Amino acid sequence: MLYSMRSVLIFLTVTGAWIGSWAQNNKELAKEYMTQAELIMAETRAIDDARELMVTAANLDPDNLKANFEAGQYHIRTINKERAVQFFLRVYERDPNYRFDLEFWIGQSYQYGLEFDKAIEFYNRYKDKMAKRPNYMGNDRVSAAVVDRAIYECQNGKEFVANPKNFSIVNIGREINSEWDDYAPVLNANEDIIIFTTRRREGNMNQNVDLDNKPFEDVFISKKVNGVWTRAENIGSPINTPYHDSNLAFSADGETLFLYKDDNGGDIYYSDRLPNGTWSEPKPLPGIINSSYEEKSISISPDEKTLYFSSNRPGGYGGLDIYKATKDAKGEWGNVKNLGPKINTEYDDDGPFIDYDNKTLYFSSKGRKGMGGFDIFKAVFDEKTNEWSEPENLGYPINTPDNDIYYTSTRDGKRAYYSSVREDGIGYDDIYMITVPAQPVATVKPEEVKPEPKPEAKPETKPEPKPQAQPKFPLRYVVRVVDASTGQPLNARVRLQGARDNIVVAGTAKETGVTEFIINTEGAKDYRLAVEQEGYAFINQNVRLPGAGEQERTEVRTVELRKLTTGVVGVLRNIYFDFDKATFRTESYTELNKLERMMAENPNLKVEIAGHTDNIGTAAYNMQLSQRRAEAVKDYLVKKGIDPRRVVAKGYGKTRPLASNDDEKEGRELNRRVEFRVIEN
Repeated sequence: MLYSMRSVLIFLTVTGAWIGSWAQNNKELAKEYMTQAELIMAETRAIDDARELMVTAANLDPDNLKANFEAGQYHIRTINKERAVQFFLRVYERDPNYRFDLEFWIGQSYQYGLEFDKAIEFYNRYKDKMAKRPNYMGNDRVSAAVVDRAIYECQNGKEFVANPKNFSIVNIGREINSEWDDYAPVLNANEDIIIFTTRRREGNMNQNVDLDNKPFEDVFISKKVNGVWTRAENIGSPINTPYHDSNLAFSADGETLFLYKDDNGGDIYYSDRLPNGTWSEPKPLPGIINSSYEEKSISISPDEKTLYFSSNRPGGYGGLDIYKATKDAKGEWGNVKNLGPKINTEYDDDGPFIDYDNKTLYFSSKGRKGMGGFDIFKAVFDEKTNEWSEPENLGYPINTPDNDIYYTSTRDGKRAYYSSVREDGIGYDDIYMITVPAQPVATVKPEEVKPEPKPEAKPETKPEPKPQAQPKFPLRYVVRVVDASTGQPLNARVRLQGARDNIVVAGTAKETGVTEFIINTEGAKDYRLAVEQEGYAFINQNVRLPGAGEQERTEVRTVELRKLTTGVVGVLRNIYFDFDKATFRTESYTELNKLERMMAENPNLKVEIAGHTDNIGTAAYNMQLSQRRAEAVKDYLVKKGIDPRRVVAKGYGKTRPLASNDDEKEGRELNRRVEFRVIEN
């Protein structure tokens, strides 16, 4: 590993000057980047590092089919899976027969990007190819069963995305999450302690990295003080060691922590909290839970008499199955039973969580009516029939075409926590809190509002008439997207969600460039309207909408997108810094990630990041502060893999106001901003 990484560093140092002087040799340079990526993958598992090199190679030489196919594959195997499609399509446009399974991979990347119709189109193209060559048995053949399952997932995805559930999914914040992977949250019943697994560098027990060039897994802990999570800290030894350590579950009383270790194929351990607040040496679960096969997740009932766990031991229905065990008089776990076909499928079923009512089970499955990867389901045990109810998919936006797993609910049932890769993420996997806000909902049509039945009249009693509920009509919010120069409609990605609660509003494409949103909730509310199109500057606007009312109402908004030509300026209004500092607040990451995606989708784009301030403070101080803030944005982009030579950071202080500084809301607030300006494309 040391040899290959050192070679890469030397290579990048040498080629840094080469790019400036020998841009005409892009094809040869692309081969060098591809070779370095292949060297990393041959000697290590550092696929994130290899991905960035392979993407650079593919963008330097779009005709290099191998580099472009591998760039797509590396995305599918890591993050930003939907970005794989641009690389696969380059290959397809140049040689549709480059690989037998090429159409399948295009379909996969469209599926991850929620473009289900396009995904189904390419899956069907692949099936047509299979029908023409039924005897083909090469290594690049994907079975018909896998393709049919993917098409089924896309059909489910269309249904779920068109009818998003009323879930608020909010990033738990930078006190918990980091720029690295943070996942598997578990909480006590009081919801004032959270324990999770992270691969962050800061505070890690091992300052070295694993073969994937990331820090080892460690277990971290945070406590809630006055309603606010404290900065997460390493839980320390003996829970953590210099190598991989991860948590699985937490008892309701907060006294027992369950852990996963790689021993014996993968076993479950437990540790008790000691009177002095430290933790006991982890021990294997007593009884017959652990086997020579893999046991990788667990949930214990509030009374600690029953536990649920997953295992791939023989005798199951396929892959990982979920099992149930009970504690005997000796305190050992036994009476292990498979939960049966009502829960388990031929695919992997994992991540069980038994709720505080001791009868509601949340779990994740790659089977059933899912939209791709693991989806989270809910089933309820009926003591009368001794059976589980038919599992219900929790729907979009909790579930996505990627893996969604390790859901844990709170005692009052009003909140839940899980980890996910989402648009407002600080790092890779982040931990999120899920709530279902209680909001009044519109009655769609007056004729659907039925008067309540009158009670039977009692003798000598005349019932008083009850006032009929006034019908509420939803707001129809129509967004038209056009090219700012030509006025032509654009088939852009349009999304509307609550500005604070992130609740997704269902959108329907009515025609080219027109999306209609139906807002059923009553009362005015702030929303974030996001519009993106490849080759154009994205727009992320805050809009306030009135909601459902007593009369039918339609609001139409036209959004003009500008092509990313030299000189185009975009204002990043939703990037927020701590007061007088250059550190980002949690609510900034949606905007930052959109900026990074725009840069990634337009590899020839070079921008200036411009920092601006109001007129409070001296000119010299404001100039310095604006420079540091511009550099903070650049640093974020670079950490995400954007070539630093494509980004220039420049602070302008208070020299370029957009409005008068005499007023806070309409002046100084507008002037405190970050902009990007296209230098070259």
